Amino acid sequence: MAFFGKNYKKLSDEELMSLLIEREKQAFDELYIRYSKQMLNYFYRMLYFDKERAEDMLHDLFLKIIEKPYLFNTEKKFSTWIYTVAGNMLKNEFRDVQIHGNHEKAYGNEQETRIENEQKVDSKLFLASLNKELDKFDSELKQIFVLRYFDEMSIKEIAEIANCPEGTVKSRLFYMNKKLSVSLAAFR
Repeated sequence: MAFFGKNYKKLSDEELMSLLIEREKQAFDELYIRYSKQMLNYFYRMLYFDKERAEDMLHDLFLKIIEKPYLFNTEKKFSTWIYTVAGNMLKNEFRDVQIHGNHEKAYGNEQETRIENEQKVDSKLFLASLNKELDKFDSELKQIFVLRYFDEMSIKEIAEIANCPEGTVKSRLFYMNKKLSVSLAAFR
């Protein structure tokens, strides 16, 4: 592929990954610009609002991308792939936390304080309660919920990331919504 002289901003994610495989630094820079903020937010939410740990995970994610770009299949969609890699990193993280102690111990109990700093007063309590309830679900269910309602991904994309059928994603979301509607009934 000859992309020399092209504007990197106009290239697709998949074209940028092809260039990154060929060691084009500008391709990596453009992918970082496109995805770093949303991936940081994803890690931040999934890691109990631990900003430092989210930043570490973001760094590790992009390090994996720059060190092993050839692991990406350029025939696939990059956005799905990056969330899959991030999800696998989180699974490993959660597994390590389970081995060495519980989530609250590992990430502290700063969640409500951080939410208060970022949200308006009327949404603080709801978000804190929602996150507390989400923490009661296993990491795979929580990931599906976060991808759907915070990252606004389609059922199809979530199914690819979670490596399960679309019907399973839908039933898990239905199950979670039903349980959350009961536990968060005070906010209706």
